[in-house]
Amino acid sequence: MVVMQTWEYKVVPAPAKGTKAKGAKSAEARFALSVQNVLNEMAAEGWIYDRSDMLPSQERSGLTSSTTQWRNLRGFKRPLAQDDTPEIVGILEPPTVEDDSAPDAETVDEPADSTEQGAEQEISENQEDTSRN
Repeated sequence: MVVMQTWEYKVVPAPAKGTKAKGAKSAEARFALSVQNVLNEMAAEGWIYDRSDMLPSQERSGLTSSTTQWRNLRGFKRPLAQDDTPEIVGILEPPTVEDDSAPDAETVDEPADSTEQGAEQEISENQEDTSRN
């Protein structure tokens, strides 16, 4: 009987800036020290470095729009014992596929007031009258 190894995973943000330390004189050396510190801290807790990824994150920008921010993440894993169950902090729903034929509710501009809405309706009615003639 073959027993498959099961893993628990943890993802942490990559350091955004370097750590000041004696001997780390350049920005590159300070940043490398920050990454090294994260790796060593995770290893002390039993985590094995697995991978680094840069992933897109949709974030709200203003009231009706959103922007894409790219996030640098570090992934770690550690083996689970056969009777252990991983701690689940939150379950992510898979991304939904948007129908391109319908406008996005967040990007549709609503008329600012009833006067603007009335003007749009009047233009529409004028275009209908023109097409009938």
